Amino acid sequence: MDKHKQQIIDAALERAAEQLGDITPLVMARFLCRCPDAEASFAQHWPHNPQRLQAEMVDNALYCVMTWFERRSEIEIIIYTSVPHHADTLHIPANWYRELLAATVEVLAQTCPAEAAEEAALWDELHGALTALVDAA
Repeated sequence: MDKHKQQIIDAALERAAEQLGDITPLVMARFLCRCPDAEASFAQHWPHNPQRLQAEMVDNALYCVMTWFERRSEIEIIIYTSVPHHADTLHIPANWYRELLAATVEVLAQTCPAEAAEEAALWDELHGALTALVDAA
């Protein structure tokens, strides 16, 4: 665990929460712009409430972002089990995981002040690590 990195991310998440509120609509807009076929998949897999499924997926992505520097091995297990399972059973492309995680990081990182170079580098590191993890899964 890297306490210093986790402290920076925790502070950034608090700032993002204050500035953005619920990030679900922002993340989903970015994600669906990149993966428009995913919208039909949400409706197919949870036809009575696809928005709730979208919110759960953003919550899962946010959890990965929030805990990466604190419990990396836990996130690795989640991704290594979830991506193949969803690909095999629900025909969810790994690219959708990659793009959802990327959209989550990008929405949060957009609140990073221009002078916060260390934080910006952490967002880049996190984006790269999560992308590589999905690719490896």
